[in-house]
Amino acid sequence: MSIVNTVSRIVFPLLVLLGSTVSAHVAATNPVTPDKSAKLDDWCRRLVVRLPGITNPMCRRSELAPTGVNSLQGFPLLARQIPALKSEGHTHPPLRVLLMGGIHGDELTSVSIVFRWLEWMSTPAAQHFEWSVVPVVNPDGLLATKAKRVNANGVDLNRNFPTPGWQQDAPRYWAARTKSDPRRFPGHAPLSEPESRWVYDEMARFRPDVIISVHAPFGVLDFDGPAQPPRRFGRLLLNRVGVYPGSLGNYSGVHKNVPVITIELPNAQKMPSEAEVKRIWLDMLGWIRDNVEPQAETARVHSVSLSSSAPLKK
Repeated sequence: MSIVNTVSRIVFPLLVLLGSTVSAHVAATNPVTPDKSAKLDDWCRRLVVRLPGITNPMCRRSELAPTGVNSLQGFPLLARQIPALKSEGHTHPPLRVLLMGGIHGDELTSVSIVFRWLEWMSTPAAQHFEWSVVPVVNPDGLLATKAKRVNANGVDLNRNFPTPGWQQDAPRYWAARTKSDPRRFPGHAPLSEPESRWVYDEMARFRPDVIISVHAPFGVLDFDGPAQPPRRFGRLLLNRVGVYPGSLGNYSGVHKNVPVITIELPNAQKMPSEAEVKRIWLDMLGWIRDNVEPQAETARVHSVSLSSSAPLKK
């Protein structure tokens, strides 16, 4: 007994010291500092002046953090990673949802609605899933003197993804079908822009089972990839508009076999009603729950086989 007591007197303080050391290390590597709060406040002040229906306090509550990648003009791409709520008896990994807005900087409501949905991430229906959320993929376009579709290089980010045959198809499509419309310029090479490269890298890191990309102002749903497409989210009805060289729907939905829902809000400047914002949200969650889950493992296996057999170079 005396030996046990002696060992206890020696070991217990060591465990306490070790725990204190680990806690101190965690605190040091994940500090919550006034500087971070001040930076988020500054970023939010710059963003919300452009965003219908979003206030500075709402933006600050979003818990967005820099991804480590900046736009061409130095604005950080801000994201939030939200784990699923663990539940007993659920053995399958949670579905991963990549939610993005503002790929086109002049589609203001596509950013605002993602900020609204961030406020509902603690609801039970949302907590079934793991989320990577990026409200503004193209901050330079949003914050330009006059908000514009393209980024600071004049590139349409939704034509800059590395779809097969991009070098031939993207310039040809731009010249022939859009009459060299500068709003739809695909760039000089796939993934030429830091914003599109970040989305590409995030897809590889996060391995989403489904991608939700919000746009405006056509007032429809578009769908690319496997799984049963939704008939409607709120008032938005399915209208498959096809794929384009370099588009996210083409790259992810067709080439990588990861479904992409493109939500086209009916107005780029004016938000839908609060009831409609919620209905789109709830319909989206229900569709993911009922249709994406059986496809998740198939999508991942297919994605891995594609990337291993034909690796894409940046």
